[in-house]
Amino acid sequence: MSYVVDFVTVSTAGLESSPHAEALAGLRANEARYFRNKYDHVFTTEPAAEVPELVEYVARILREERSIEISSPVLEATQFEVEGLRWTYVFHESGLSINVLYALEPGGKRAVGFKLSDGMDEPEELSAFKFARQRSKLAGTIRGSYFVIKNEY
Repeated sequence: MSYVVDFVTVSTAGLESSPHAEALAGLRANEARYFRNKYDHVFTTEPAAEVPELVEYVARILREERSIEISSPVLEATQFEVEGLRWTYVFHESGLSINVLYALEPGGKRAVGFKLSDGMDEPEELSAFKFARQRSKLAGTIRGSYFVIKNEY
């Protein structure tokens, strides 16, 4: 069942099994606010079990680009297109959020972004990355990093 992410009243719906459910919900709400303000897009997620193709799409890019396998289960995922960009998000039980930005036009921006929920430990799988900090009213301190996608997906 789809969940429209509310960034005014933050809810842990769908994320309850995460030890960082509140921080992850804030991170998800932060993304919803960004897309509403920048693109007037309503950010809607699905339980990961209902969209295994999205979970596999992100996992495939991580495997093929950087040999990364995330051990934490995915709780929710979403994919949508705005202004010629395909965005895919997965939210992991550990508090990790991964997004894939993929320009539909050849030569456009293509990258994978990682965001760590406030309070979560850095996953061993991502120890090679340096994380920058950002403050958010909804999510507290967000630590983020990214890499550029080189192949076609």
